Amino acid sequence: MCAADLTQGVAGSGPGVDFEARVLVCPAYGSKESRRHWRDTLEQEVSFADMKLSRHLSPRQREQLSRLHPTGVARFWGATSTHDKAMSSVRTGDVALFTGAKKVLAVGEVGVIFVNREVADTLWPPSPGGKSWHTVYSLRDFVPAEVPYEELAELIGYSKNYGFPGQLVLEGEKARAVIEGLRITTRTLLEQLGVEKPPARDPFPVQRAALERQHTPVVSFERPATTTLYRREEQPLVVEFCATLAVEAERFCSPVGLCDIYIQGPDSVEVIEAKSRTEHAYVREALSQLLDYAPHSPRPVDRLAVLLPDPPDERELQLLHRYGVDCIHRVSPGVFRRVPAPDDRRHLMKRLWTES
Repeated sequence: MCAADLTQGVAGSGPGVDFEARVLVCPAYGSKESRRHWRDTLEQEVSFADMKLSRHLSPRQREQLSRLHPTGVARFWGATSTHDKAMSSVRTGDVALFTGAKKVLAVGEVGVIFVNREVADTLWPPSPGGKSWHTVYSLRDFVPAEVPYEELAELIGYSKNYGFPGQLVLEGEKARAVIEGLRITTRTLLEQLGVEKPPARDPFPVQRAALERQHTPVVSFERPATTTLYRREEQPLVVEFCATLAVEAERFCSPVGLCDIYIQGPDSVEVIEAKSRTEHAYVREALSQLLDYAPHSPRPVDRLAVLLPDPPDERELQLLHRYGVDCIHRVSPGVFRRVPAPDDRRHLMKRLWTES
């Protein structure tokens, strides 16, 4: 099913790429200690080149961190010995959901993971009688989120009132359900697809950019990327729209990235790209993504569509229709309207969509 032969919340597998992500559910904003750790190593990046931390790193740990975080800084989280068995399976590219206040507060991607008590106790000095967070992992990406526990529990198959009191490591179907349901796309996945290149030793100059306010400001490095780890605005729109479909929506991955929605009906195949806003730049980006994805579809595409939260202006609608692309926009909760492209234009463009 997956054109680039990879599974990460997407059906299908094949040669060359065998990574399948796990999902860590990490209570991170409940206790006073967790909130302090959040402030110290999630809200802000930490320099691992600084002597007070660097002197505790083994040469291999230092090399791994420098390779995945060539800027010399990273966000970090950890786990106590209670979770040693579960954490022993965690690898680079796994997904971390940071929870608190009855919701997922942020989505992260695991970078380097290792056991090092000295590093852990430097990052998070234990309280008197407390345990060391001796399993340490960096985060390749860290994005604010607003996912209620009820939604996460439903994806996993738990009771809707489940409170997520402790850390979980999800694998297999449960992990795939979360990654697919939240539309998560890791950098590790994109690198294995060839969509992104692994970080270089001498990266291009980076630019700091503030993310949305959450509890306090969070700062991240901008990077060129085809797909963001977690598209916060689009995800609720996609979930709401998919709930209206008579068939199950999927995604497919390709050498140019992952589409938002892939629908295989009995008589047609459709690819849909969602955007959180209706301005020209967003519609144009969605159009270019669709035209890029279409030739890689597992089955020939019959329709392309852009999914929007509101009706677009006439200029944006004409742009889509010029290329035979439909517009689907939200009318009210659970109600969507399709404005189809003219049939003659769609038939004219279909050959171009499907040519590889």
